[in-house]
Amino acid sequence: MKTDANFHQGFEVSGDLSSEQVPSTFFDDDGRPKRTGSLWSASAHIITAVIGSGVLALAWATAQLGWIAGPTVLFMFSFITYYCSCLLASCYRTGDPITGKRNYTYMEAVKSNLGGFKFKICGFIQYFNLTGTTIGYTIAASISMVSINRSNCFHEKGHDGACGVSGTPFMVLFGVVEILLSQIPNFHEISWLSMVAAVMSFTYSAIGLALGIAKFSENGKIKGSLSGISVGEVTQTQKIWRSFQAFGAIAFAYSYSTVLIEIEDTIKATPKSTEQKTMKRATLISVITTTMFYMLCGCFGYAAFGDHAPGNLLTGFGFFDPFWLVDIANVAIIVHLVGAYQVFAQPIFAFVEQSATEYFPKSKFIEINVFGFKLNSFKMIWRTMFVCMTTIVAMLMPFFEDVVGILGAIGFWPLTVYFPVEMYIVQKKIPKWSKKWILSQMLSVSCLVISICAAAGSIAGVIKDLQVYKPFKTNMH
Repeated sequence: MKTDANFHQGFEVSGDLSSEQVPSTFFDDDGRPKRTGSLWSASAHIITAVIGSGVLALAWATAQLGWIAGPTVLFMFSFITYYCSCLLASCYRTGDPITGKRNYTYMEAVKSNLGGFKFKICGFIQYFNLTGTTIGYTIAASISMVSINRSNCFHEKGHDGACGVSGTPFMVLFGVVEILLSQIPNFHEISWLSMVAAVMSFTYSAIGLALGIAKFSENGKIKGSLSGISVGEVTQTQKIWRSFQAFGAIAFAYSYSTVLIEIEDTIKATPKSTEQKTMKRATLISVITTTMFYMLCGCFGYAAFGDHAPGNLLTGFGFFDPFWLVDIANVAIIVHLVGAYQVFAQPIFAFVEQSATEYFPKSKFIEINVFGFKLNSFKMIWRTMFVCMTTIVAMLMPFFEDVVGILGAIGFWPLTVYFPVEMYIVQKKIPKWSKKWILSQMLSVSCLVISICAAAGSIAGVIKDLQVYKPFKTNMH
């Protein structure tokens, strides 16, 4: 894929800069404006992408799997995510890790290492997954807005009051905010938004954990069982499907490979650390941090609610007192999701806009001059249409845990495992049927099986939801 240096900075760089330009005070070795990202900004981007709404489904996921399998699967996913992310981080530059050609996106890394056919497959899966994630975040944000409304209603009218609320208006409100934020030129300009979102993610995770501990203390005992929700509460078939769906929910909770290369492209290289070294350190910090939160939230949520752990920890029953604390947590979720939406949407914007400049380089629609200011009318219209589309789809399918499971299942194997492993094999020239090659393929095949099972379980959940669902009527009672 052809890369336009001017495009990547949101059409704000002028001049014909050679990709071989010598680094200077203002430009990097590829002729683009100096990157300023650090270990901490990269960690903030990752945490913003990882500790998303998925953390709220972990108590439910643990309830499906039980005290043995639940924490084990959480740890397994954290290890696989870290290992494969390190493999992917090494693909930012092709060849030499210091002077090699930069790959600005995940797709470019795949094309450089695996060729055009897999590049196209990767692109389809990546952008489908990114789009699906923005839809999932729209749903999650509306659920939190509904929860604030309901908790205040319950506080005023009592727990038996009529407090059913439609989520549709809140999805529209979230969409309006995202239309405005989507005009931010590019990924490099949203570091501040990621920092705010990362703080918010810690805030609501900590509150969810505290509420779980409080509920556990109130019960005076540890709920749940070694094998998870029992047959009787659900049928044997439902037990299997829900266990598979839990795998998808956990996979989604660790999903950020789709934007890893884009995050790495914001990092400033130093004499002591290349981009990939900094990215690997940021990945380690982020995965350890998120796993700690995930273990605590998932386990304490399950200990507090047992087999009846809600699909969304903060909006489930029992969390309406103290109502003000629940409100703070849900506000934090909303603010976090506002930023996380942009982290996942910006690569989509970049791809479409780059393609537009390549196919229509002289189009006045793409860039116009108004009173001496350059305006990108295509960017404004296309980004607005994208946000409107994700909002409408979210209204049509507002099934939080099912959507989370499907997205996790679809994206986990190909984007988190398969492509990083295949690129690692090509980069390191690992001989076929060698011990390292066999172990890498075993990891990939095992994760493929997990993804297929998770997708099947989540799709079964959506089919069940659709049997009683009416479009655009997302009342929560």
